[in-house]
Amino acid sequence: MILKKQHFTLFLFFSFSILGTFDLFGQKKINTVRINETISVDGQLDEAVWRNASIARDFIMLEPENGVPESPDRRSEVKVIYDDNAVYIGAILYDNDPSKIEKEITQRDNFGTADHFGIFINGFNDGQQDFRFFVSASGVQMDCLATENGEDFSWDAIWNSEVKITDFGWVIEMEIPYAALRFSKEKIQKWGVNFFREIRRFRQKITWSKIDRAVGSVINQAGILEGIENIKTPTRLFFIPYTSGYVESNDLGTESTFKAGMDIKYGINDSFTLDAILVPDFGQTAFDNVELNLGPFEQQFNENRPFFTEGTDLFSKGNLVYSRRIGGPPSTSPSANENETVENYPNTVNLLNALKVSGRTSEGLGIGFLNAITEKTYARIRNNETNEIREELVEPLSNYNILVFDQRFNQNSSVTFINTNVTRVGDFRDANVTGIVYNVNSKGNKYNFSGDLKMSSIYDNANGNGYSTYINFGKTYGKYRYSIASLYVSKEFDINDLGINFITNYHNVAANFNYRILNPTKRYNSFRLNANYYLELENTTGKAQDHWINMNINSSTLKNDFIGYGFLVSPFVTYNFYESRVPGRPLAFPASGNAWIYFSSNYNRKFALDIEPSIRIFDQKNRLNYGLFVSPRYRFNDKLTLIYSTNFNRQNSDMGWVDFSENDIILAERNRTTFTNTISGKYALNNKMTLNLTTRHYWSFAENVQFHTLLEDGTFTPNNNYTNNKDANFNLWNFDLSYSWWFAPGSQITALYRNNAQNFSTEINKSFGSNVGNVFEDNLNHVFSVSLRYFIDYNKAKNWFKKV
Repeated sequence: MILKKQHFTLFLFFSFSILGTFDLFGQKKINTVRINETISVDGQLDEAVWRNASIARDFIMLEPENGVPESPDRRSEVKVIYDDNAVYIGAILYDNDPSKIEKEITQRDNFGTADHFGIFINGFNDGQQDFRFFVSASGVQMDCLATENGEDFSWDAIWNSEVKITDFGWVIEMEIPYAALRFSKEKIQKWGVNFFREIRRFRQKITWSKIDRAVGSVINQAGILEGIENIKTPTRLFFIPYTSGYVESNDLGTESTFKAGMDIKYGINDSFTLDAILVPDFGQTAFDNVELNLGPFEQQFNENRPFFTEGTDLFSKGNLVYSRRIGGPPSTSPSANENETVENYPNTVNLLNALKVSGRTSEGLGIGFLNAITEKTYARIRNNETNEIREELVEPLSNYNILVFDQRFNQNSSVTFINTNVTRVGDFRDANVTGIVYNVNSKGNKYNFSGDLKMSSIYDNANGNGYSTYINFGKTYGKYRYSIASLYVSKEFDINDLGINFITNYHNVAANFNYRILNPTKRYNSFRLNANYYLELENTTGKAQDHWINMNINSSTLKNDFIGYGFLVSPFVTYNFYESRVPGRPLAFPASGNAWIYFSSNYNRKFALDIEPSIRIFDQKNRLNYGLFVSPRYRFNDKLTLIYSTNFNRQNSDMGWVDFSENDIILAERNRTTFTNTISGKYALNNKMTLNLTTRHYWSFAENVQFHTLLEDGTFTPNNNYTNNKDANFNLWNFDLSYSWWFAPGSQITALYRNNAQNFSTEINKSFGSNVGNVFEDNLNHVFSVSLRYFIDYNKAKNWFKKV
């Protein structure tokens, strides 16, 4: 039969209608339609417009069986509609046994043990960045900004969602305002989109547009959303005023504090957003996990302040920013005379205000600007003879500045310019660091070539300039992957005013080979083997600072229990150029080998267990490290979960600096024991209201068994003349109990009771019970605080005044 032209055209039209959501090249598409009626976001999908909307179906498994079609009795159907204010998503997720749908209630952004549905939206369809919105079967929201470098769940948008468990599965209805998204100014929009579903009891993750796990990138494997036309981004101006009150009580008395301030978010245009904090309050951020630090470097802490964690992907380029520097300890120490005592030296510097501007143009240019100002800070010093008090400036008014330009191209490649600057008023130290970072992926994202060049300048009494450069090449697709990299760091390279780096003056080479399965086998749902080699040489002497070979395996069984094990061998003597605290005087570190194994049972079970024993053996008499981590957890029901963790670590005959004696560098051979016990838990009253518990007791003691003198060649010899007591016994206690209620979109009330205490002694008490008791007796500090934050959308607020 010969088809006429018009018949053939009709045949093509009919064929592609049957295919529904595929274009000529196999990329899935879905069309949406504009609506004029009001949608009630109630999880019902009972408005007439839903019945006429196109359906996204035929989902494909992401894991564990990558590329396998979803089960027909657990099929997924998604519809999208829009109006002048928002895009609406309706999803019907079928399940042949709805009673087994997992639906643990958690805090926002915590996935927990629950089924989930999500939508990934890329308003520029450039394969670079997703706005991802998830909702669990219990109705808890999660959202994040996602790039190929990871997902940033500290970003929170304002959007609506409701879910309903039915006799055939569950139904989700979502309203995502345009103010929560970024997209081009084009009259006809074309968005990258993917829909996500997690069936928790099977540990299955399923997507509408197939994601091939053999490829090293995900975002550019999305489908297409078409049909959105003639929409405008509303004025993106949000005010979040807050008020908080604190009552602090300890042996010194009781003190009350009241604070008030505001966060402002303003959409400068469709691409860029300004965030500002006026009179910030970080009093309810999580406590730091402080440890007994016997090493030469400061302890690095996580950033817990929302302003410095939210939407900071651009500012993390090149690893030049350690935001805890802003508002951290003063940059100088007071100079007390022999007859003086430092009575008060602040641990932190007050942050006066901060703002950041960030976003990305339709051409892929990302721009980030962050500025923060900290106030003058003084130490208080007492004259021991006259009791007179004087103040000494230890941190002047200081300005911290970060500027980033990040140009993306070919979807998953980029080149970045970043500059950090710290300017302190007066004769205090200033600093400037500039970096160029590049990340180039081949067509199809099969190979990666990346690296950077960084330069630092310090302006103080002894100005200095340094640099660092890094280069990496790797294969990033398939079962077998590899990479090789090298780094050179000059002696003068210093980013510590706004970043953090511990060691300089070295170069290294690193290589990795790994194998992974892309689909389950008869034994494993997932399996990955990594083999690594690392060599680090000090530039001046050419001596090895670090040298090791490592192999490890990480896997999950068919029952979704996770098992990992590995070993690391450092076959030769290496040299630590920092432990002695004297430049050019290294400490020889013996050859060693360590091994570990961990087991993590499936968290879907009510009772689950994590356990990890480890051991490290040294080529040095009596020197041995071993440890054990155990963490049982129990989920009583969908509302209540408790987790206990204990971590024991023992270091026998560990070597480290303790003192200087005349011209000698004194080392201690010490036995160190550390116990860390934590309890965390949550009780969810509903999906907007939770009680949260976090406790931690840390105890570490180091007992010196022999003192030694460090020799010029890095070895050491016994020193029987040094008799000072350099033992250490350190206890730390933290307890946080909080109540959190999201009473309106973006608005939250938090009540927190916190107590903490610590003590340090050179007298070692090896009784665990006595140490716990002593820390409670050592000036336990109590804090009770209440904080109210209220979200105000300018677009709604202006209508309030019209009604008046």
